[in-house]
Amino acid sequence: MLLATLKLARRVIVETDKRLLWKLAYTMGVKGALSVHKHKRRMQRGEFFPPFLYVSIINTCNLRCQGCWVDVSMKQQTIAPEAFHTLVREAKRMGNVFFGIVGGEPFMHPHLLDMLAEHPDCYFQIFTNGHFITPERARRMRQLGNITPLISVEGTEIVSDERRGRSGVLSKTMQGLRNCLDAGVFTGVCTSLARTNIDDTLREEWVDTLIRMGVLYTWFHVYRPMGPNPNPELCLTPEQAVRARKFVVEMRAKKPIVIVDAYHDGEGKALCPAANGISHHINPWGGIEPCPIVQFSTESIHSTESDRRSLKEKFTRSAFLADFRKLAATTTRGCIVLERPDLLKKLVEAHGAKDATARQTALAELGAMVPRTSQYNPAAEIPEKNVFYRIAKRLFFNDFGVYAGLDAEHAKHSAPAVLSGK
Repeated sequence: MLLATLKLARRVIVETDKRLLWKLAYTMGVKGALSVHKHKRRMQRGEFFPPFLYVSIINTCNLRCQGCWVDVSMKQQTIAPEAFHTLVREAKRMGNVFFGIVGGEPFMHPHLLDMLAEHPDCYFQIFTNGHFITPERARRMRQLGNITPLISVEGTEIVSDERRGRSGVLSKTMQGLRNCLDAGVFTGVCTSLARTNIDDTLREEWVDTLIRMGVLYTWFHVYRPMGPNPNPELCLTPEQAVRARKFVVEMRAKKPIVIVDAYHDGEGKALCPAANGISHHINPWGGIEPCPIVQFSTESIHSTESDRRSLKEKFTRSAFLADFRKLAATTTRGCIVLERPDLLKKLVEAHGAKDATARQTALAELGAMVPRTSQYNPAAEIPEKNVFYRIAKRLFFNDFGVYAGLDAEHAKHSAPAVLSGK
């Protein structure tokens, strides 16, 4: 473990542009830690404003992925630069410095890099398929220094074409990845683990390949069956989900690459980043949502005649967001959307939350979902082996106490309990 950590430190120091490394260390390390500290202080006062915001700046995409919940085939909707700047400035006043940029495909937004250039004191992670990352755009990202692209690789060429609904997907993605690495950009690779790609990507050889290429971090998501065509047959079995968790823990202890995990604390207990308020989502229309797959909102970032509140007031005084966090925390430590869509549907209806999709079928889709397991598996909690990950999570990424005293409720209402007939 210590050897892997030292090798990772060496990679970061040797392989990374020193200006970019300083930008990352100061913005995400120092200022990012302060933003989480401010979040914890606010929680003590009963106020929730997420230190990490994910912003879908566009709904359009060139791919048609299985299980995609985004309205990629509908009329294009983008967040205008002026609205984006207002959002970031208001969030910065709350201490925020990190923003995840999602879509659709963010690089299809005509002003993407120009918008991010306006905020050199922030750090942006762009979730992308890599198809639009030209050498020129990669060099621009390096010049800006406050951007890390997270490029999605879904398996072999055949699997990628099937999963993403187009031909030649993998080769175009890998070209975009090479453009970033050739330009010296701090770059990550993510994979949405499904039954069709788990054997190809959840392998030590794949992690070694990423290291040899110069990729400095990777992120294994778990496929979630959402949207108008959810494809539930792609979902991991509970056994495969445990296998994925074990793999991440093992690789963190032996490989010189950062492996991101957003759904477990250092002791291996599951958590939901929306339940503890550490992150929420802004959709392309400006709607404020608990997370990207909960496509309902009662507030917007845009000022209207009927609602001229500040962004802070909209987050801290939203009854819908507050009740979502309470319901999510009392029901399960996992994902309430997957585990108890029936309870979430009742909450949405009780608040009269707006369907935030262009297709206007999100409520019916939610009603058609059946309970299934997520990351919550109390019978198979796997603590971190790498002490540095464990310490970092204890300080900056855990449940922040929102699940305290709720084990009995989880034992009654979570998917493991419901599906076992308890």
